[in-house]
Amino acid sequence: MDTSMASGNPFFDDLQNKGEAIDHPQNEDIMDCESLNIPSQAAVKPNGTVSSSVRELLECPVCCNSMYPPILQCLNGHTLCSGCKPKVDNRCPTCRHELGNIRCLALEKLAASLELPCKYQSFGCNGIYPYYSKPKHEYQCSYRPYGCPYAGSECTVIGDIPHLVAHLKDDHKVDMHNGCTFNHRYVKSNPHEVENATWMLTVFSCFGQYFCLHFEAFHIGLAPVYIAFLRFMGDNNEAKNYSYSLEVGGNGRKLIWQGVPRSIRDSHRKVRDSFDGLIIQCNMALFFSGGDRKELKLRVTGRIWKEQ
Repeated sequence: MDTSMASGNPFFDDLQNKGEAIDHPQNEDIMDCESLNIPSQAAVKPNGTVSSSVRELLECPVCCNSMYPPILQCLNGHTLCSGCKPKVDNRCPTCRHELGNIRCLALEKLAASLELPCKYQSFGCNGIYPYYSKPKHEYQCSYRPYGCPYAGSECTVIGDIPHLVAHLKDDHKVDMHNGCTFNHRYVKSNPHEVENATWMLTVFSCFGQYFCLHFEAFHIGLAPVYIAFLRFMGDNNEAKNYSYSLEVGGNGRKLIWQGVPRSIRDSHRKVRDSFDGLIIQCNMALFFSGGDRKELKLRVTGRIWKEQ
C-alpha cells in the first residue's frame, strides 16, 4: 500500500500521530488461521525474499504494524488491522466509508503463502519463517536484543550484552568489578527519605558473564524497606546455571539471602516487586547501622557461584 496517501488525509495523519502501537500476536491461537488452512508449525528455510510492495500491502495504515487475521476492509477495498478499528470509529481512515465487518480473505491467504526473515536478523538470527509463525518466533527469539538494565532512569537503549556493558560503563558511569565476591557499603544521611532514594547498580564480571547487583529503597504498603538483588545479563535458561548469596548485618545479628539471579529479560521493577532478593526492613537497617540510628550505614557482602 502506498503510504504517501497519509499526507493527503488529515484524519489519517492524526491517527498515525496519536494511535498507540498494537502489539504483534504472541501466540498463534490469537489469530483466526484455521479457516485459512495455515500450517501451525514454524519452519526454518535457507532463503526467502518478499518484495517491499507486498510487505506494504500487509502493513496497517493506522498503526503501521503487520496485519493478522481478521484483516478488515471497507467497501472500497482499503484495509486495516482489527485492532485499529475502534480507533477510527468504525470508519475507513482512507475514504471515510463505514467499515462493517468485511474480511479481506485474499490478503489473508496471500500472507499465508509468504516466508520472511526474523526481524532480529541484524542481531544474528538467520531463520526464515512463515508469515503467521514469525511473531511467535520473534517473541521468544534468543537473538532479540536486551533492554538497558539501569533502573535509575527510563533508558530506552537496547542491544546485545557487549553493547549494554559498554553503555552502562560509558553513559551511566556504573561501577564495574571483576570477581565473584562483593563487599559494598551503602550510606545515606536520611534513611527516611525512601521516596527519593537513589538506585544503586554495580556490574560484576565473572565466569565469562556479567551480573548486575541492585540496591534500592522502596515501599511495601506504607512500610519503607531496602532490597538488594542480582540480575544476570543473559537469558533465563543461562541464569539458572548460577546462584548467589547476600548478607547484611551488624550488632551481632545478620540476614542472609540465597537465590538464583534473574535474567535482565525480566524488568528491574518486575524483580523488585516480586520481592526476589534480600529485603531489609527500615528499622532493622537502622539497627544494623548502629550509632544513633539516624544514618544508614549498611554493608552488603555476597558471592556468585556456578552450579555444577
